[in-house]
This record gives sequence, structure tokens and C-alpha cells, in this order.
Amino acid sequence: MDLSSAKWRKSTRSGTGGGDCVEVADNLPGVVAVRDSKDPTGPVLSFGPKTWKAFVGYAKQH
Repeated sequence: MDLSSAKWRKSTRSGTGGGDCVEVADNLPGVVAVRDSKDPTGPVLSFGPKTWKAFVGYAKQH
């Protein structure tokens, strides 16, 4: 997967002190990429947009 044009962002709820954060790139066609902000060159998980939307919706409810 080519992530060279990914625009990574952290949640606005993430603090400025680092910690346990993930970054999301949702500007890629047909995929949402997720990575550990402490390891930006490490592994990336990818999800389809519908699956990601369902996950975020579930997380907001719990």
C-alpha cells in the first residue's frame, strides 16, 4: 500500500505530552490507515471506510 500521500492526524483529545496515541490517515481512496504515533515508520493497520466508520461510531457510544 502506498502511503506516501497519507496525511496523518491525531485525535483532538490527544494530549501534547505524547503517550498512547494513534494517528489516522483518512485522505486515501478506499482505505483508512492507522498507526502508532510513537512508531511512525512501524506497522500500519488498514480498514475500509465503512468498517472504520462503524468502529468510530461504536467507540463513541462506549
